[in-house]
Amino acid sequence: MDRNRKWVPGFGAVLLTLLSHMTSALEVPLDPKVLEGLPQPPTIILQSPKDYIFDPRENIVIHCEAKGKPHPSFSWTRNGTHFDVEKDSKVLMKPGSGTLVIDISSERAEAYEGTYQCIANNEHGTAVSDSIVIRQSRSPLWSKERNEAIMVQKGVSLVLQCRPPAGLPPPVIFWMDNNFQKLPLDKRVSQALNGDLYFSNVLPEDTRSDYICYARFPHTQTIQQKQPISVTVLDSSPEGERRPGFMLPLGTTSTKMVLRGQTLELECIAEGLPTPDISWQKEGGELPSNRVSYHNFKKTLKISDVNENDAGNYRCVATNNLGTIHHTIKVTVKAAPFWVSIPRNLILAPNETGVLTCRVNGEPKPRIDWFVNGIPIENTPEDPSRKVEDDTVILSNVQSGSSAVYQCNASNEFGYLLANAFVSVLAEPPRVLTPPNQVYQVITNSPALLHCASFGSPIPTITWFKDSQISIRNTDPYVIHENGTLEINVAQPLNSGKYTCIATNNLGIKENHVFLEVKEPTRILKQPEYKVVQRGMSAVFECKVKHDPSLIPTMTWLKDRGELPDDERFEVDADSLTIRDVTDDDKGTYTCIMNTTLDQDSASAMLTVVEATPTPAIVYEKPDPPTDLELTDQTERSVQLTWTPGDENNSPIEKFVIQYGDLLHQPGVWTNLTEVPGTSTTAQLHLSPYVYYSFRVLAKNRVGYSEPSQSSRQYRTNPAAPDENPSGVQGVGTEPGNLVISWTPLTGLQSNGPGLEYKVQWRQKDVEKEWSAQNVANVSQWVVSGTPTYVPYEIKVQAFNDYGVGPEPEVAIGYSGEDLPLSAPESIQVMVHNSTLAEVHWEPISPPSVRGKLQGYKVYYRRKHGLHETEEETDQEMQVLTFSGNRSEGRLPGLQPYSVYSLSIRVLNNKGEGPSSQSKTFETPEGVPGPPSFLNVINPGLDSLTLEWGPPINNNGRLTGYILKYQPVNNTSELGPVQFMTFLANETTITLSNLNSSMLYKFYLSAKTNKGSGPIITEEAFTVMHTTHTRPTVEAGKAPPVGRAFGTVNTSVSEDSAVISWEYFGHHKNVYVEYIVENSKEEWKKEFANGSHSHTIKGLKPGTSYRVKVIAKDAADPTVHSTDEMLVTVPAVASRQVDIATQGWFIGLMCAIALLILVLLIVCFIKRNKGGKYPVKEKEDAHQDPEIQPMKEDDGTFGEYRSMESDTEDHKPLKGSRTPSNGTVRRDESDDSLVDYGEGGDGQFNEDGSFIGQYSGKKEKDTHEGNESSEAPSPVNAMNSFV
Repeated sequence: MDRNRKWVPGFGAVLLTLLSHMTSALEVPLDPKVLEGLPQPPTIILQSPKDYIFDPRENIVIHCEAKGKPHPSFSWTRNGTHFDVEKDSKVLMKPGSGTLVIDISSERAEAYEGTYQCIANNEHGTAVSDSIVIRQSRSPLWSKERNEAIMVQKGVSLVLQCRPPAGLPPPVIFWMDNNFQKLPLDKRVSQALNGDLYFSNVLPEDTRSDYICYARFPHTQTIQQKQPISVTVLDSSPEGERRPGFMLPLGTTSTKMVLRGQTLELECIAEGLPTPDISWQKEGGELPSNRVSYHNFKKTLKISDVNENDAGNYRCVATNNLGTIHHTIKVTVKAAPFWVSIPRNLILAPNETGVLTCRVNGEPKPRIDWFVNGIPIENTPEDPSRKVEDDTVILSNVQSGSSAVYQCNASNEFGYLLANAFVSVLAEPPRVLTPPNQVYQVITNSPALLHCASFGSPIPTITWFKDSQISIRNTDPYVIHENGTLEINVAQPLNSGKYTCIATNNLGIKENHVFLEVKEPTRILKQPEYKVVQRGMSAVFECKVKHDPSLIPTMTWLKDRGELPDDERFEVDADSLTIRDVTDDDKGTYTCIMNTTLDQDSASAMLTVVEATPTPAIVYEKPDPPTDLELTDQTERSVQLTWTPGDENNSPIEKFVIQYGDLLHQPGVWTNLTEVPGTSTTAQLHLSPYVYYSFRVLAKNRVGYSEPSQSSRQYRTNPAAPDENPSGVQGVGTEPGNLVISWTPLTGLQSNGPGLEYKVQWRQKDVEKEWSAQNVANVSQWVVSGTPTYVPYEIKVQAFNDYGVGPEPEVAIGYSGEDLPLSAPESIQVMVHNSTLAEVHWEPISPPSVRGKLQGYKVYYRRKHGLHETEEETDQEMQVLTFSGNRSEGRLPGLQPYSVYSLSIRVLNNKGEGPSSQSKTFETPEGVPGPPSFLNVINPGLDSLTLEWGPPINNNGRLTGYILKYQPVNNTSELGPVQFMTFLANETTITLSNLNSSMLYKFYLSAKTNKGSGPIITEEAFTVMHTTHTRPTVEAGKAPPVGRAFGTVNTSVSEDSAVISWEYFGHHKNVYVEYIVENSKEEWKKEFANGSHSHTIKGLKPGTSYRVKVIAKDAADPTVHSTDEMLVTVPAVASRQVDIATQGWFIGLMCAIALLILVLLIVCFIKRNKGGKYPVKEKEDAHQDPEIQPMKEDDGTFGEYRSMESDTEDHKPLKGSRTPSNGTVRRDESDDSLVDYGEGGDGQFNEDGSFIGQYSGKKEKDTHEGNESSEAPSPVNAMNSFV
């Protein structure tokens, strides 16, 4: 049966399993809960392939599954007629489906071959499956034949034919020998596509009797064998070398037809000697490199997925060293029908209009036929709402109950296509399928998608609201997609909140609430740093992270992109990794990864392990410049730059800086474009239009920046319209009647293209509706003339170039030029608060009179004269105070009391000052006077001083007199009682008597009016002192001292010292005490008193008299003040009995005697140990104690017990020890052993060196206590303990 025949009624069609919609169709939701209540025509969801070849050893299973609402019923046709499944006991239809199972175990399989179709039907329509052709696989035997032995001369060509039997499906051919070994194939010996074996030239080694062709049948997995062929190669008259010739195909040209989408196979096999080489060409074109392949030693050319462009002439060329031959294959490409636009299912609401489109292509052009529920559309009842136009069916004003399944059949001589699309007419109110109150969480600056999946018929309209109030429109930053999803391109924290989507159609309304939470991104604030650690030390990597507090972070550490070793030396804390006792295996790259449920951040650092021994100092240098710059992924506005890092020079690279140069706008200038971490070797660069870019890269480590890399190749971006408008747009009038509009012009980089100009627009705010405009170029301002004085203007400046205009500019507000104010303030009033402060009030002028921006009010005032004066002062300067424009009053401080002032006010704007107001005069009341102009002290006497002074410069009223205060000041700067005196206004001198001589006095003088006393002035002076017996020398030109410097002088004496105290009123800082033995001719001795008023002279001889005086002088002042000389006598000391016990020499003598006794006692002990004869030793000789241990010779400590044998071997006793003749000493027989001195041998010396406990110890010990106290005290140890 022809499987490419046209589809006719009764044959099935594939119903699409995916439900979708066109612009006028409704998409069917896949939610089972929604589908459960919707009527649905049948849809076949599973079927067997169109060509079904079965194995006769197994049952035949023909699949057919369908869905629909209600569930469809199934029936079958075979060979175009109804197939009654129930009447054939060997055929079973599975319950709930249309799948057939045919048992052929006891039947002839050929009986069930044929064409089957499945039909699924419910009340809404009928769906049919494809035509499924059922055929039995066949593997026939080879026809009997007898193969003659072949004998050929060496060098000739040879073909061994296979000619396998026709099988279903066709068999796979291969050649083997009797041992089932595949025959070797090469350029000389090859197998053609038809299975024949070709020899381009035979060789003697080709002689064999078992050339066997095998055919393997895939379905039955059987192999059939041809009778062996015997070949003998003779060498009696070998064929010589010859040019190539084609064995397959024959002749110089041939033809080949292939269908679109299939694989084209072209074959050329040539003979010749030597063996020719095969090559392929396409005349007038190139072979498609991505779809072409060569096989069988280039003798076969295959092109996969053929399309119309593959048609043409293909030439295969055979070449050896004797010549070349070619063969041309003309390839034509035909096409079975293929889809351009497949019909889609439609769900329409009543009275809606839908369109079914069936767009196909093929060669030759396919014919299109339409069917309704499997019946040709021309055979169905006429429907005025339906119109067929070739590949389109238009359904207008559909009504309920008109649901059906439409089939589109497109066919030509090479096959057909069939598609089913149902039209379902539904009336459904809106449903929102997105779960309610769903919470979406995104990271700041990431896109957010808020879903509102809905269903309804007609298709619901989706609207969105934020926080149940703000209506969201499809404008930046929001995008509302056709499926109802709300997208926020770049989510920000302010986008967080409650969102409501409302689905509406003419049958109802449904709303749903969702929530958006925009979280802070996770960022590593302190990254781990490169570590160089000595072996055995610890390494600590820090990784401090900032994250949204509502997200739970998880820190993970990796080593070389894998898990950390399972080693307790690795300690992971909240923000660090510590590696203790570092080994060589720990070196590598450590990465900290901070994950949250929404995002993550990571950072890495290397660990280098070095020897623990001192190593030469590491030299850290700047990194070498990067190399191998390459530009990839080039687009209009971006390009990817890659590079190879240079040597780090022992310091890790922290970052790379990418710079660009613009040969068009700024040649020779390099500008920083971006930075990337030191671990990156690529950067995605965002570019501007109309720039001739060159790039270079610098590396930075802790030492510094590397030299720049070599620049990349130039990359030119195409011009475009400006992306931005000028900044700094403002409008300011420079003079009355104009408006200067200025802006910051775009740079060459910002221009985006040639022909940059600016469109300047302006209009008077709230007055003019139309904009005035002017296009300008190469300027940054435009002057508008003829404007009213100081009125607001709306201004905007837009950039444009030869490629378009920039974005809509923002509107700025400017003001036209100002003029001087027209009028002055009126109703000026002055309120005087006191003698130095007044307050002025005025009435502000009207805004039109300002004629500009009101800056304030300037108050001019000047003192004309005092109230006691009649003539006006001409030397008084005008004073000015400026008050802000919102003020209508101001204070005038610092006025002079008892004066007459004049005042006027002017209005101030940016242009200047307006006219002056009428002058206003006011007076200040009387105040306290200023200080007297001077105070001098003249004619000092022993007990008197004369004072003179001058009147105040500013009386500030009527002067009524003066007040004088004075008091003495002693030498400790303490003040005495105050004396008061008053004087009349005409008195300016006074002589004060009865004062103390040589006394410092301080004076205070002030003037007064009726308002009180003014400030005081002070002066100090000394009264004259008595003349001393030493007259100070006075240099020429300097006055002598005034008054006495020293007062009362007192003395007191002790056994060898004298205390001198005095009063001093002078100003000198250096005071000395001088003394000399009475009647001595030696020089005076001088001691510095260090600024005090007393001094102690030490080291004086008892019974001696001294002359003493006190002097005062400074290096900067030659004047010398001195007291009278005083006679001081030191009393003699009576002799006393000396206590010898307290004398140092006596104490030293006693210590020496005690030390000598101690030394003698130690010597005694030593002599006794060496065998000296004294009673204790004799007793020890008689009663030897075995537990007395000898002392070691080297360190004086007790040695171990020694046996008799060891004593015999070493006859020399240890130095400082005593060994009995029999080698043992028994302690219990000793009456006077040293061990008995004290408790258990722990004898010690007392404070005077005598031994404690001699002969007072225990004479008898228990046996078990013997070892515990058997050590005799050594005299050397005793001495050590004493020392």
